[in-house]
Amino acid sequence: MSFEFSQLGTRLGTGSGIEELMDDLGHALASGGPDIRMLGGGQPARIPEMNSVWRRRLEELLEEPAGLDRALTSYDAPRGNPRFLEAIAKLFKDSFGWNIGPENVAITSGGQTAFFFLFNLLAGEMPDGRRKKILLPLVPEYIGYANQSASTELFRAFPPVITETGPHEFKYGVDFEKLEVADDVGAICVSRPTNPTGNVLTDAEVAHLSDLAKAHNIPLILDNAYGAPFPGIIFTEAKPFWDEHVVLTYSLSKIGLPATRTGIVIGPPQIIRALGSMSAIVGLANPNIGQQIVLPLVESGEILRLSKEVVRPFYEEKSRLAVAAAHEIFGEDFPWRVHRSEGALFLWLWFPGLPISSKELYERLKQRGVLVIPGHYFFFGHDDPNWRHQHECLRISFAMDEPIVRDGLRVIAEEVRACWE
Repeated sequence: MSFEFSQLGTRLGTGSGIEELMDDLGHALASGGPDIRMLGGGQPARIPEMNSVWRRRLEELLEEPAGLDRALTSYDAPRGNPRFLEAIAKLFKDSFGWNIGPENVAITSGGQTAFFFLFNLLAGEMPDGRRKKILLPLVPEYIGYANQSASTELFRAFPPVITETGPHEFKYGVDFEKLEVADDVGAICVSRPTNPTGNVLTDAEVAHLSDLAKAHNIPLILDNAYGAPFPGIIFTEAKPFWDEHVVLTYSLSKIGLPATRTGIVIGPPQIIRALGSMSAIVGLANPNIGQQIVLPLVESGEILRLSKEVVRPFYEEKSRLAVAAAHEIFGEDFPWRVHRSEGALFLWLWFPGLPISSKELYERLKQRGVLVIPGHYFFFGHDDPNWRHQHECLRISFAMDEPIVRDGLRVIAEEVRACWE
């Protein structure tokens, strides 16, 4: 028996590139045993100091009067726990002087859900029949955005300026000379730092994008899944940014609580109210447990100290070791570049002139027990089949133990070297 799906059902329920990739990775991991070098996922590391904090908080919830009841047995309001919303607003107001209150804050069931809501709220088919787009000022960009549309293709993207910044090192930048904000753009969106590259837009680039958005009366969405001030996985100077037309997204995932599925959105009250309505329709309410675990850390500001003194140094050292290993292992035998590692959990490798596609390289590496993500998945919204760069890149995670990362890089070097032989 076969059933007919709606347009929405067809878009969301009949497969996607990221689903196929993650299913492939999952089966390889399940069947590969302990020898698999899992460098392809976005799973955060388990930081011992942070795990101690989470265990302590769970113990405190058990001891608090009705603490566990609040976390597990009651619905919150669709927009989130009122005390948690107040705590988030106060944290940013006190720390950065932003003129925001709880009416500027909403909780979603993870950051991924926040973007599904935001993209389909601000783009797609409009009431007057127009179709609006989400503008990505540069690609590569987060693969999780790509299939978020509930109706039509949502994204328009621009290729970056590529600057060599050191031996075997480069950095992407926004090409403002070519960037165009057309009338059909409903919002501008960028992640900071960027997944997959670890790129951090400069304060000047963010300010320029903000000015463009304001001039066109549209929101600027800044995805801070890895960003400032928490979890703070940024290794360069980058100030948190806010304005009345800006939407900021945060998450508890990369600070160490991915399974709580807790997304945090700060934005204009009109957008925040809409997110609360969408949460009620789609899921009644959002998970409580993450909000209850981190509530006292937000109220005291401890979450900022932990991000600065525990989370950032942990990943910064992993980044340093991974970059050093790449230089040692890749050497001078073939053309290679690594994007300047400015944040997040990833190295973005570029092999200029690679004789095969990154997808084929991915398949070869998978046969040898090294799981990465081929770069072409991250270049959605930009339709130029002749731009070879998008097929010359790989994303690898350095969140795993250092010996696993080094061994994975060794195998990558062997396979890439063999392509030129």
